[in-house]
Amino acid sequence: MTSSETEVLIVGAGPTGLVLALWLKRLGVGLRIIDKAPAPGETSRAIAVQARTLEFYRQFGIVDDALAAGIRVERLAMRTPSGTAATLKLGDFGAGLSPYPFAFALPQDIHERILIGHLEKAGVAVERPAELVGFEQDPAGVTATVMKDGASEVIRAAYLCGADGASSTVRHGLKLGFPGGTYEQCFYVADVEAGNAPSGLNVSLDTHGFAIVLPVRQSGSVRLIGVVPDADAASEAIGFETIRAEVERITGVTVSAVNWFSTYRLHHRVAEHFRVARVFLAGDAGHIHSPAGGQGMNTGIGDAVNLGWKLAAVLGGRGDARLLDSYEPERIVFARRLIKSTDQVFRVITSRSALVGLWRRYLLPKMIALFVANRAGARLAFRTVSQIGIAYGDSFLSRGAAGRVRGGDRLPYVEGLADVGEGDNFAPLSSLDWQIHVYGAASPAFRAAIAPTGIPIHAFAWTPGAGEAGLSRDAAYLVRPDGHVAVAVDSQDPAPLLGYIAEFAIKISAATPEAQ
Repeated sequence: MTSSETEVLIVGAGPTGLVLALWLKRLGVGLRIIDKAPAPGETSRAIAVQARTLEFYRQFGIVDDALAAGIRVERLAMRTPSGTAATLKLGDFGAGLSPYPFAFALPQDIHERILIGHLEKAGVAVERPAELVGFEQDPAGVTATVMKDGASEVIRAAYLCGADGASSTVRHGLKLGFPGGTYEQCFYVADVEAGNAPSGLNVSLDTHGFAIVLPVRQSGSVRLIGVVPDADAASEAIGFETIRAEVERITGVTVSAVNWFSTYRLHHRVAEHFRVARVFLAGDAGHIHSPAGGQGMNTGIGDAVNLGWKLAAVLGGRGDARLLDSYEPERIVFARRLIKSTDQVFRVITSRSALVGLWRRYLLPKMIALFVANRAGARLAFRTVSQIGIAYGDSFLSRGAAGRVRGGDRLPYVEGLADVGEGDNFAPLSSLDWQIHVYGAASPAFRAAIAPTGIPIHAFAWTPGAGEAGLSRDAAYLVRPDGHVAVAVDSQDPAPLLGYIAEFAIKISAATPEAQ
């Protein structure tokens, strides 16, 4: 048996664990990441990558690779057996709200390989197959036992993060409940070749069910998702040929080849806690959802970013340990709210009620089309699905308000700022560090008061776009490393900011760039 030490041990190398590793490595944290699978996944699995995730990827410099490997989904067509009932434009329905105002698809196997490639360039390799078989913790750290290549290794870490999926060994080791339920329907998912597959995202609604058709690879294969017909659901061995006729009838797609097919039961659950002392849960280890809206994987990535900057700050002596206390309340509240909302939507979409089926087939497409036909409806839909609307207003880390922006809100996106290298106010977020934003002019007195903290002030010339985004002219916004506003002050009184910085012992990394 061998032994070793590290600062953070990450269990699970799916998107959640990989993003956590990338964020920590960028901030100088020592880490190891293990996965019991001998190799990365070979199937597309989760495919929707939301705008908020792309914003995070821009922060640590991998967004261009992600965009090059995926597909922009330009439209959503809602179809019934009678034909197309509604068509919604998705190519820019979030225009002005994010640098990535579109729907985007990237198969998870390709997605993971991009993340792994960047992690390897940073000098960290995923250790496979390596399985966590047990762990214990004490006030000073966590002692984990890992089986790798037939040998046992004891790893001593300051913190342990379980990003090891729905059947999480870490969650079981913490003896945490995973309350929720299982949907009664049996679902299928298939990646297929189909010469007549329509472009964009297509939702086929039928009185007795639904199906989704979505391009997943630039080579032209498409993803099919739907409910297995009742007559076949009880079968122990369902193959695609068993349900081919029903799938092709509902979707209108003629399948020429099947690359991958699986059936499964869906669960909706949230763990009792996301943290027990020095051990954390993230991603599917802490919450699993229905696939409605493509939220699950993106929520896990959001967990990773939220936890990553806090671990790095505490381990690097750049923040009080209380920062870690905010991880669970910030993320578990959103996870529970998401479970509730996606569950409600999913039950309507999959209901076997004849009355609901008729409504789903004839009225639902028209209602959705009317809702997003106007700018306000489209923007609300984008905010909800893209996850840019996630806010931590109830967190003890969030203070104040200025304009329509409250502490805890994601920093509003403002484009057309020529004095910033990339033309918008998100460019400085690549520092992955604390910063202060002023939209207007930062007074000499304010700059002098903040200077001893070392936190950079980014002053952007006031534009109408800043006002439309809800920002207040000449107000000061202390921005967290994850791009959320910590403190909003509708003046340039430095006292609230200095008090907050002192309260949480905030220090910036030596690598933080100069202010604008």
